[in-house]
Amino acid sequence: MPRIQLTPANTYPFATDIQIYISHVNQGGHLDNAQLLTLVSEARVRFFKALGYFESGVEGALIVVGDIVAQYKSEGFHGETMQVEMGPTDFNKYGFDLQFRMREKETHRDVALGKIGIVFITAHDRKVMPVPPAFLQRLGTL
Repeated sequence: MPRIQLTPANTYPFATDIQIYISHVNQGGHLDNAQLLTLVSEARVRFFKALGYFESGVEGALIVVGDIVAQYKSEGFHGETMQVEMGPTDFNKYGFDLQFRMREKETHRDVALGKIGIVFITAHDRKVMPVPPAFLQRLGTL
């Protein structure tokens, strides 16, 4: 399988700090790959909250993750504080990619790059729907 190569965004309009706890570490002594997704998911929730939304209510729509990809750049260790930076990119009719970069806060060592495919769905029948225009306007406040 060819290696995934992601390029960091020029800017990330949102950032949040998340500490690596012992429960995030695997037997190899570093951040577990499944826990990376947990930390990035927490950052995603905070991203939407910073815009005044819950994932269960974005301008009357719900959001779901259509896909996610991550490229590891280095190990993360217990006790380190990760700064997870995020920014929306690659908009389409039904969603966008939420690009992220996870870095160790003190040294700025890149730990992971990735993106999360966000898809909007209706609350009543859970079918794909267009991105709400009011959401697009609110993104400009970041």
